[in-house]
Amino acid sequence: MPNYISVTEIAGDEVSREQVQRICNRYYWAGQYCKGMDVLEVACGTGQGLGYLAKLARSLTAGDYSEEILEIARRHYQTRLDLKQFDAQDMPFEDNSFDVVILFEAIYYIPDAQKFVSECRRILRPGGKVLIATANKDLYDFNPSPYTYKYYGAVELNKLFEDQGFFVELYGDTPIDQLSMRQKILRPIKKLATTLHLIPGSMKGKKFLKRIMFGELVEMPAEIDEDMVEYHPPVPISHLNPDTKHKVIYCLATITG
Repeated sequence: MPNYISVTEIAGDEVSREQVQRICNRYYWAGQYCKGMDVLEVACGTGQGLGYLAKLARSLTAGDYSEEILEIARRHYQTRLDLKQFDAQDMPFEDNSFDVVILFEAIYYIPDAQKFVSECRRILRPGGKVLIATANKDLYDFNPSPYTYKYYGAVELNKLFEDQGFFVELYGDTPIDQLSMRQKILRPIKKLATTLHLIPGSMKGKKFLKRIMFGELVEMPAEIDEDMVEYHPPVPISHLNPDTKHKVIYCLATITG
Protein backbone atom coordinates (compact mmCIF):
# COMPACT_ATOMS: atom_id res chain seq x y z
CA MET A 1 0.00 0.00 0.00
CA PRO A 2 1.31 3.50 -0.79
CA ASN A 3 2.37 5.54 2.23
CA TYR A 4 -0.55 7.97 2.05
CA ILE A 5 0.34 9.56 5.37
CA SER A 6 3.41 11.06 3.68
CA VAL A 7 1.14 13.09 1.38
CA THR A 8 -1.64 13.84 3.89
CA GLU A 9 -1.84 17.01 5.97
CA ILE A 10 -2.57 16.05 9.55
CA ALA A 11 -3.36 18.00 12.68
CA GLY A 12 -0.38 20.01 13.86
CA ASP A 13 1.30 20.21 10.45
CA GLU A 14 2.42 23.64 9.33
CA VAL A 15 0.20 24.77 6.46
CA SER A 16 -0.76 28.01 4.74
CA ARG A 17 -3.74 30.06 5.85
CA GLU A 18 -5.12 29.47 2.38
CA GLN A 19 -5.15 25.71 2.99
CA VAL A 20 -7.14 26.15 6.20
CA GLN A 21 -9.52 28.44 4.31
CA ARG A 22 -9.96 25.85 1.56
CA ILE A 23 -10.66 23.04 4.04
CA CYS A 24 -13.27 25.13 5.82
CA ASN A 25 -14.79 26.31 2.54
CA ARG A 26 -15.44 22.79 1.27
CA TYR A 27 -17.04 21.58 4.51
CA TYR A 28 -19.12 24.72 4.90
CA TRP A 29 -20.29 24.18 1.31
CA ALA A 30 -21.08 20.53 2.03
CA GLY A 31 -22.91 21.38 5.23
CA GLN A 32 -25.88 22.88 3.40
CA TYR A 33 -26.57 19.49 1.76
CA CYS A 34 -26.01 17.45 4.93
CA LYS A 35 -28.57 18.98 7.29
CA GLY A 36 -30.84 16.22 8.57
CA MET A 37 -29.37 13.69 6.14
CA ASP A 38 -27.62 10.32 6.42
CA VAL A 39 -24.11 11.19 5.28
CA LEU A 40 -21.06 9.16 4.30
CA GLU A 41 -17.61 10.70 3.96
CA VAL A 42 -15.27 8.53 1.90
CA ALA A 43 -11.49 8.98 2.25
CA CYS A 44 -12.04 11.16 5.31
CA GLY A 45 -8.32 11.35 6.06
CA THR A 46 -7.58 12.56 9.58
CA GLY A 47 -11.11 13.92 9.79
CA GLN A 48 -10.85 17.69 10.06
CA GLY A 49 -14.44 18.14 8.86
CA LEU A 50 -16.13 15.24 10.64
CA GLY A 51 -17.06 17.06 13.83
CA TYR A 52 -18.63 19.88 11.83
CA LEU A 53 -20.65 17.49 9.65
CA ALA A 54 -21.76 15.41 12.63
CA LYS A 55 -23.49 18.46 14.14
CA LEU A 56 -25.57 18.90 10.98
CA ALA A 57 -26.32 15.39 9.74
CA ARG A 58 -28.95 12.98 11.02
CA SER A 59 -26.20 10.36 10.93
CA LEU A 60 -22.56 10.45 9.85
CA THR A 61 -20.48 7.49 8.71
CA ALA A 62 -16.88 7.94 7.63
CA GLY A 63 -13.77 6.01 6.76
CA ASP A 64 -10.55 5.82 4.81
CA TYR A 65 -8.45 3.32 2.90
CA SER A 66 -5.44 3.85 5.20
CA GLU A 67 -5.61 2.41 8.71
CA GLU A 68 -2.61 4.52 9.71
CA ILE A 69 -4.43 7.72 8.80
CA LEU A 70 -7.67 6.52 10.43
CA GLU A 71 -5.88 5.95 13.72
CA ILE A 72 -5.03 9.65 13.87
CA ALA A 73 -8.70 10.54 13.42
CA ARG A 74 -9.76 7.92 15.97
CA ARG A 75 -7.39 9.32 18.59
CA HIS A 76 -9.00 12.73 18.17
CA TYR A 77 -12.68 11.72 17.99
CA GLN A 78 -12.45 8.70 20.31
CA THR A 79 -16.03 7.54 21.03
CA ARG A 80 -17.70 10.43 19.20
CA LEU A 81 -17.51 8.66 15.82
CA ASP A 82 -17.12 5.11 14.53
CA LEU A 83 -14.58 5.27 11.70
CA LYS A 84 -14.26 2.38 9.27
CA GLN A 85 -11.51 1.14 6.95
CA PHE A 86 -12.80 0.48 3.42
CA ASP A 87 -12.10 0.80 -0.30
CA ALA A 88 -14.04 3.50 -2.20
CA GLN A 89 -14.41 1.06 -5.12
CA ASP A 90 -16.16 -1.58 -3.00
CA MET A 91 -17.95 0.02 -0.08
CA PRO A 92 -19.32 -2.20 2.72
CA PHE A 93 -22.77 -0.61 2.90
CA GLU A 94 -26.29 -1.71 1.98
CA ASP A 95 -28.11 -0.41 -1.07
CA ASN A 96 -30.01 2.86 -0.52
CA SER A 97 -28.22 3.58 2.76
CA PHE A 98 -27.31 7.27 2.41
CA ASP A 99 -28.57 10.63 1.20
CA VAL A 100 -25.14 12.22 0.67
CA VAL A 101 -21.68 10.84 -0.18
CA ILE A 102 -18.67 13.14 0.23
CA LEU A 103 -15.23 12.66 -1.34
CA PHE A 104 -12.83 15.56 -0.83
CA GLU A 105 -9.36 15.81 -2.37
CA ALA A 106 -9.12 12.08 -2.98
CA ILE A 107 -10.74 11.10 -6.29
CA TYR A 108 -7.30 11.09 -7.91
CA TYR A 109 -6.12 8.36 -5.51
CA ILE A 110 -8.83 5.91 -6.63
CA PRO A 111 -7.60 3.43 -9.29
CA ASP A 112 -11.02 3.22 -10.97
CA ALA A 113 -13.20 6.28 -10.32
CA GLN A 114 -16.02 4.77 -12.39
CA LYS A 115 -16.34 1.99 -9.82
CA PHE A 116 -16.60 4.62 -7.08
CA VAL A 117 -19.38 6.42 -8.95
CA SER A 118 -21.19 3.11 -9.51
CA GLU A 119 -20.93 2.36 -5.78
CA CYS A 120 -22.36 5.80 -5.02
CA ARG A 121 -25.38 5.04 -7.22
CA ARG A 122 -25.88 1.77 -5.35
CA ILE A 123 -25.69 3.10 -1.79
CA LEU A 124 -27.50 6.39 -2.38
CA ARG A 125 -31.25 6.80 -2.11
CA PRO A 126 -33.34 8.35 -4.91
CA GLY A 127 -32.29 11.98 -5.31
CA GLY A 128 -29.06 11.33 -3.41
CA LYS A 129 -26.03 13.54 -3.91
CA VAL A 130 -22.28 13.10 -4.32
CA LEU A 131 -20.08 16.03 -3.30
CA ILE A 132 -16.57 16.20 -4.77
CA ALA A 133 -13.75 18.69 -4.18
CA THR A 134 -10.56 18.25 -6.16
CA ALA A 135 -7.41 20.13 -7.10
CA ASN A 136 -7.81 21.76 -10.50
CA LYS A 137 -5.59 19.92 -12.97
CA ASP A 138 -6.22 22.51 -15.68
CA LEU A 139 -4.10 25.25 -14.11
CA TYR A 140 -0.91 25.85 -16.04
CA ASP A 141 1.23 25.47 -12.88
CA PHE A 142 -0.60 22.38 -11.59
CA ASN A 143 1.62 19.93 -9.69
CA PRO A 144 0.29 16.34 -9.26
CA SER A 145 0.68 14.53 -5.95
CA PRO A 146 2.49 11.19 -5.63
CA TYR A 147 0.45 7.95 -5.71
CA THR A 148 -2.28 9.47 -7.88
CA TYR A 149 -4.00 7.69 -10.78
CA LYS A 150 -5.98 10.34 -12.63
CA TYR A 151 -7.05 13.92 -12.01
CA TYR A 152 -10.48 15.13 -13.08
CA GLY A 153 -11.12 18.71 -14.19
CA ALA A 154 -14.51 20.30 -14.82
CA VAL A 155 -15.05 18.58 -18.18
CA GLU A 156 -13.98 15.13 -16.95
CA LEU A 157 -16.00 15.31 -13.73
CA ASN A 158 -19.14 16.17 -15.65
CA LYS A 159 -18.68 13.20 -17.98
CA LEU A 160 -17.73 10.80 -15.17
CA PHE A 161 -21.00 11.38 -13.32
CA GLU A 162 -23.30 12.21 -16.23
CA ASP A 163 -22.45 8.87 -17.88
CA GLN A 164 -23.89 7.09 -14.84
CA GLY A 165 -27.14 9.01 -14.62
CA PHE A 166 -26.27 11.96 -12.41
CA PHE A 167 -27.21 15.59 -12.95
CA VAL A 168 -24.00 17.56 -12.50
CA GLU A 169 -23.37 21.07 -11.19
CA LEU A 170 -19.82 22.43 -11.08
CA TYR A 171 -18.27 25.20 -9.01
CA GLY A 172 -14.91 26.90 -8.63
CA ASP A 173 -13.20 27.74 -5.33
CA THR A 174 -10.13 29.89 -4.52
CA PRO A 175 -10.01 32.25 -7.52
CA ILE A 176 -6.61 32.73 -9.12
CA ASP A 177 -7.18 36.47 -9.53
CA GLN A 178 -7.48 36.83 -5.75
CA LEU A 179 -4.10 35.26 -4.97
CA SER A 180 -1.52 37.29 -3.12
CA MET A 181 1.02 39.24 -5.16
CA ARG A 182 3.70 36.88 -3.86
CA GLN A 183 1.87 33.85 -5.30
CA LYS A 184 1.20 35.57 -8.62
CA ILE A 185 4.88 36.42 -9.04
CA LEU A 186 6.03 32.93 -8.08
CA ARG A 187 3.56 30.96 -10.25
CA PRO A 188 5.91 30.87 -13.30
CA ILE A 189 8.71 29.60 -11.06
CA LYS A 190 6.41 26.90 -9.69
CA LYS A 191 5.49 25.93 -13.26
CA LEU A 192 9.17 25.57 -14.19
CA ALA A 193 9.90 23.54 -11.05
CA THR A 194 6.94 21.27 -11.83
CA THR A 195 8.09 20.76 -15.42
CA LEU A 196 11.61 19.87 -14.25
CA HIS A 197 10.23 17.57 -11.49
CA LEU A 198 11.93 19.63 -8.79
CA ILE A 199 8.97 19.91 -6.41
CA PRO A 200 9.23 17.43 -3.49
CA GLY A 201 6.48 14.86 -3.12
CA SER A 202 6.52 14.63 0.68
CA MET A 203 4.78 17.00 3.06
CA LYS A 204 8.13 17.78 4.72
CA GLY A 205 9.66 18.87 1.46
CA LYS A 206 6.59 20.84 0.43
CA LYS A 207 6.60 22.76 3.72
CA PHE A 208 9.79 24.54 2.67
CA LEU A 209 8.20 25.61 -0.60
CA LYS A 210 5.04 26.73 1.21
CA ARG A 211 7.07 29.16 3.26
CA ILE A 212 8.40 30.66 0.05
CA MET A 213 4.98 30.80 -1.65
CA PHE A 214 2.80 31.81 1.31
CA GLY A 215 5.10 33.27 3.94
CA GLU A 216 3.99 32.60 7.53
CA LEU A 217 2.45 29.17 8.09
CA VAL A 218 -0.16 28.17 10.67
CA GLU A 219 -1.05 24.92 12.42
CA MET A 220 -3.50 22.55 10.73
CA PRO A 221 -6.49 22.12 13.08
CA ALA A 222 -7.59 18.65 14.11
CA GLU A 223 -11.22 19.72 13.74
CA ILE A 224 -12.82 22.74 12.15
CA ASP A 225 -15.87 24.60 13.42
CA GLU A 226 -18.40 26.97 11.91
CA ASP A 227 -16.63 30.14 13.06
CA MET A 228 -13.06 29.30 12.12
CA VAL A 229 -12.93 31.41 8.94
CA GLU A 230 -15.23 33.58 6.86
CA TYR A 231 -16.99 31.39 4.30
CA HIS A 232 -16.41 32.21 0.64
CA PRO A 233 -19.01 30.28 -1.41
CA PRO A 234 -17.83 28.70 -4.68
CA VAL A 235 -19.03 30.14 -7.98
CA PRO A 236 -20.78 28.18 -10.76
CA ILE A 237 -18.54 27.18 -13.67
CA SER A 238 -19.15 25.55 -17.04
CA HIS A 239 -18.68 21.87 -17.83
CA LEU A 240 -18.00 22.63 -21.49
CA ASN A 241 -14.43 23.88 -21.14
CA PRO A 242 -11.53 23.41 -18.72
CA ASP A 243 -11.58 25.93 -15.88
CA THR A 244 -8.39 27.99 -15.51
CA LYS A 245 -9.63 30.52 -12.96
CA HIS A 246 -9.82 28.50 -9.72
CA LYS A 247 -7.49 26.32 -7.66
CA VAL A 248 -10.24 23.91 -6.63
CA ILE A 249 -13.18 22.37 -8.49
CA TYR A 250 -16.38 21.34 -6.71
CA CYS A 251 -18.82 18.86 -8.21
CA LEU A 252 -22.39 18.36 -7.00
CA ALA A 253 -23.82 15.24 -8.65
CA THR A 254 -27.46 14.33 -8.04
CA ILE A 255 -29.09 11.02 -8.98
CA THR A 256 -31.80 11.51 -11.57
CA GLY A 257 -34.64 9.21 -12.51
